Amino acid sequence: MAIGWKGVFPAVTTQLRADLSIDLADTQRVVDDLVRDGVTGVIALGTVGENNSLEYEEKVSVLSAIVEVVDGRVPVITGVSEYDTRRAVRYAQAAEKAGADGLMLLPPMVYVTKPHELVAHFKGVADQTGLPIMLYNNPPAYRTVIDQQVLTALIDVRNIVAVKESAPDTRRFTDFRNAFGDRYVLFAGLDDVALEGLYLGAQGWVSGLTNAFPKESVELVRAFERGDHAKAMEIYRWFMPLLHLDAEHDLVQSIKLAEQVMGRGSERVLPPRYVLQGERRAEVIAMVEKAAATRPDLSAAAAA
Repeated sequence: MAIGWKGVFPAVTTQLRADLSIDLADTQRVVDDLVRDGVTGVIALGTVGENNSLEYEEKVSVLSAIVEVVDGRVPVITGVSEYDTRRAVRYAQAAEKAGADGLMLLPPMVYVTKPHELVAHFKGVADQTGLPIMLYNNPPAYRTVIDQQVLTALIDVRNIVAVKESAPDTRRFTDFRNAFGDRYVLFAGLDDVALEGLYLGAQGWVSGLTNAFPKESVELVRAFERGDHAKAMEIYRWFMPLLHLDAEHDLVQSIKLAEQVMGRGSERVLPPRYVLQGERRAEVIAMVEKAAATRPDLSAAAAA
């Protein structure tokens, strides 16, 4: 299906059994619940989906299961996070065959590319698929910057259509719009600068904590879109302590633990990640429980 490139796209989790094998049925349940709660699309196999902890065959299996359960209700975009261009092309083509609606393409893992190498990587994947592509800029996590030089070199690659901006410096949103106008769709990609990103020109939000609180996430963006800035700010301020978790190195463990506390999924993660322990675990649980106990009133939005 065509991607509307707006709204809330949770980076969904990959659910695991007690023996840490992939639980496709539970992954489908988690995704189905999110779609029923009103999200605009889903991101399969992003950072939160533990992409780089999975084998190629496992990635294709998880993506196929998600495409199946979504069944065309919202777009399914899959992360493409590989060590080199050859592997990225292989997975991108498999994703297209599996029924994905788009790709979220990351820089190569491990090796930090020079700008011309990064351009070649993105073009190398884009040339081998007909799917629309959102580039994923996250310098704190991946040490590579998708800067204006890179994006200028990609202007004529028509299926590169969007950029997920996860850098914490919100000045990048304005610089991006000044440089490229509406050539690329801009998504906010770091939860605790999401509303700032929307105010500065982002059309959507790729979110981690939406996995735990989807209805509030959806209403935050809808309130912004309809000009109800007081409600958007109310939700954002309530949400902010949890949104900060998305900027931490243990974001996957924290998000999956939040899912578990809210009865939506399991906290199990694949090594080298391990579930949170001790004070950190208690801290995250307390934050989620406080948020659950003080949820903003969404009744007016539901009535509308």
